[in-house]
Amino acid sequence: MRRLLLLLAGTLLLASCGSGDGDTGGPSPTGGSTSSTPTTTPLPTPPPPLAWGPTQEEYDHAAALVADMPVERQAGQVIVARYAGLEPPVGRIEELGLGGVILMGDNVESPQQVTDATAAIQRAGGDRGYPVIIGIDQEGGTVARIKAPATEFPAYMTLGASRDTATAEQVAQASGEELRAMGLTMVFAPDADVTTGPDDPTIGTRSASSDPQVVAETVQASLRGYARSGIVAVSKHFPGHGSVPADSHEELPVQTASLDELRARDFVPFRAAVEAGAEAIMVAHIDVEAVDAGVPSSLSPEVIGLLRNELGFDGLVVTDAQDMAAISQGYGSGVAAVRALAAGADLVLMPADAEAAHTAIVDAVASGELPAERLAEAATRGVALMLHQASGPAPDPAAVGAHEELSYQESLGGVTVVAGACEGPLVEGVVRVVGGEEADRVRFDEAAAAAGLTTDANAPTTVRLLGGTEPGSGDVVVALDRPYALGASDAPVKIALYGRTPGAFRALAEVLAGTSPARGTLPVAVDGVERPGC
Repeated sequence: MRRLLLLLAGTLLLASCGSGDGDTGGPSPTGGSTSSTPTTTPLPTPPPPLAWGPTQEEYDHAAALVADMPVERQAGQVIVARYAGLEPPVGRIEELGLGGVILMGDNVESPQQVTDATAAIQRAGGDRGYPVIIGIDQEGGTVARIKAPATEFPAYMTLGASRDTATAEQVAQASGEELRAMGLTMVFAPDADVTTGPDDPTIGTRSASSDPQVVAETVQASLRGYARSGIVAVSKHFPGHGSVPADSHEELPVQTASLDELRARDFVPFRAAVEAGAEAIMVAHIDVEAVDAGVPSSLSPEVIGLLRNELGFDGLVVTDAQDMAAISQGYGSGVAAVRALAAGADLVLMPADAEAAHTAIVDAVASGELPAERLAEAATRGVALMLHQASGPAPDPAAVGAHEELSYQESLGGVTVVAGACEGPLVEGVVRVVGGEEADRVRFDEAAAAAGLTTDANAPTTVRLLGGTEPGSGDVVVALDRPYALGASDAPVKIALYGRTPGAFRALAEVLAGTSPARGTLPVAVDGVERPGC
């Protein structure tokens, strides 16, 4: 009821203010005494705000809590640290007063183990009065830390292929509910990057599309779903990682596009996220030559200033992981943490050395290099968001693994047949499956049997699974991830699947058998492919 009232109040506010108000959606305050609400370009028909985000009362409570913290606790509050292994770092959380931790692949063994770990992490937070941030990269597809028996969802590009925002919303809500059931409070998703094609080595199918508007609409739908689940969603990676030809995990990518080009392409989904009421946005480590040449965006006041002032975002700014080579090779942990906060970031994610980052933040405040007001503002934004997160729906333990049918429906909506018949069976009877990984072939066999197809190593009809970018031959070729290899593949039937989940293979088998239609459309251009879908 409270969220419904907030939503109605926001709608009435928009009606009374008119289209020239420039409101970015949501009741969040500015987050500190030294800042004011940014002025943004008015929208002709702004959408109603989400019923999600700190209320003024929650923000004021957070400000009071932070004001009572010594600098050492404030410094810990703005750090979300990584840890190794299955044992959560309860001692470091207590000692440094960490704002939170992130779970990576080596921290995950099973849903139950994650649930136990997150409970221990929250206990380590003590009596602070608000939850510890427990974040995770759980985008679906290739970036998903928790596997079965939790529900596996396909890559985000599946939703760009289906153009189905209703399903996008349902998937985000379902994923968020499963994460909440395991004790997570923050998810580093959705991916708001616009991919530019094969020259994008990092994002690929993590992006919904190469069309900025498709990405924008999909991201807005995802944010609605995550909000309903009660998890904090972090849209990423501003100013856009899908249009740079390098991986920030390995080096500092250079963005050579002009600012006008970025506004017309990369900024579009992030502006849409702000308009939809996004409460957190991640800033990437990218050298944007047109804005602040030579400086990673996550350390740049100019780039973060674009997010704040031009796009009108006043929520939580999170850095990308600071242990990535784009930062760690050029900056020490302490310098990177201080510079990020001074530039306007509110949460330092995964410093290579959390203790060194903490010490440097404390020392920078003492020396005046980092204004005390800036640290307090950053800490207050994080605390306020966690106070609000605690007011959301209670987790449902039964949610874990309960959305296999939805995952299948998501994949079925995205399956894209770019060559071959659009109706009826694409194969007859017995097929031989080759390529991919062993797990892919096992899942294909199971799905094929359920769809009435038989697999046999000696069958004359070959279905080749393409797991990477190399083309392949056969009677049917199926791109399990990026679709670009289909263009140069020699086969009469070519299919883009965008996933390797049980639901994706079920959808594929049904399309091959002719019992379900392929409704997807290529969300990116693929050289050598004449038909974008059926």
